[in-house]
Amino acid sequence: MEGFRIPVGEWSEAAVDWMRDNLSWLLSAISTALSWVVESLVDVLLGGPIVVVIIVAALLGWLVRSWQFALGTVASFAFVFAMGQWVPAMQTLALVLVATLIAVVIAVPVGIWAARNDRVSAAVKPVLDLMQTMPGLVYLIPAIVFFSIGVVPGLVATVIFALPPGVRLTELGIRGVDAETVEAGHAFGATPGQILRGIQLPLAMPTIMTGVNQVIMLALSMAVIAGMAGADGLGKEVVQAMSTVNIARGAEAGLSVVLVAVYLDRLTAALGDLRGQTSSLRTGIARRRRPQTSMPAPVAAVDEEVERRLQPTP
Repeated sequence: MEGFRIPVGEWSEAAVDWMRDNLSWLLSAISTALSWVVESLVDVLLGGPIVVVIIVAALLGWLVRSWQFALGTVASFAFVFAMGQWVPAMQTLALVLVATLIAVVIAVPVGIWAARNDRVSAAVKPVLDLMQTMPGLVYLIPAIVFFSIGVVPGLVATVIFALPPGVRLTELGIRGVDAETVEAGHAFGATPGQILRGIQLPLAMPTIMTGVNQVIMLALSMAVIAGMAGADGLGKEVVQAMSTVNIARGAEAGLSVVLVAVYLDRLTAALGDLRGQTSSLRTGIARRRRPQTSMPAPVAAVDEEVERRLQPTP
């Protein structure tokens, strides 16, 4: 067996070369679209007065959490500005938001599909294991080959690395819905789509939002790797600080990453709690309006059951 070797690397290189040669039109379109989206969001974040951006971020924190969180947001963002890291922080924020949006758009439907089909779940799990355990730097190699240097390869690598928790926790949330509640929906004659929209998604929303939170955290953890691919932002600041052994610059960029991460973490966690409260409110409003809107009996019964399940236990 001496000298025996499976040429996995050569096969991977051949596959990447084939995709680059035959799908160049698609890769170019993807690169152009993603670059435009990220750059447009950066322009929005940097185009207005800094005070306005800070106030909007604080108001979001106040609406979904508390006035204490709003004050902490103002202090954190002002500190980032005082350290001279405002522009890189907004560039990183734009990259993370776009990567999170793409990952969630992919992860939630796949997680729902896996929750409703055991074969799909069995097929998806090893793929998620591979995506989550593969070192992030490895994703940059084909991404740079496909999209050259810039924000797009960092964005693609970030999406691939951050996507698995969204799929896993969406599937976990759907599967964790009380079977009796789902059976009640079937008994009332609700269709699978009505059960998904009226029972499973509202009850699974806290778990799904936890998945979104984890996607954001992993996307931020990829900020440095995205900087290695040439993406502007705090990751690029860290990379340049490492190459020049600039401790001050590295500390400021790293602390800015932490402050942005804490803000997004607390905000998404509060949104998950708020989503559960609004689901209960929505079902209560639907129940009060039912005589005027003549809601079908199966949907009405499902709403009543969801409302009962969402009520906190005394």
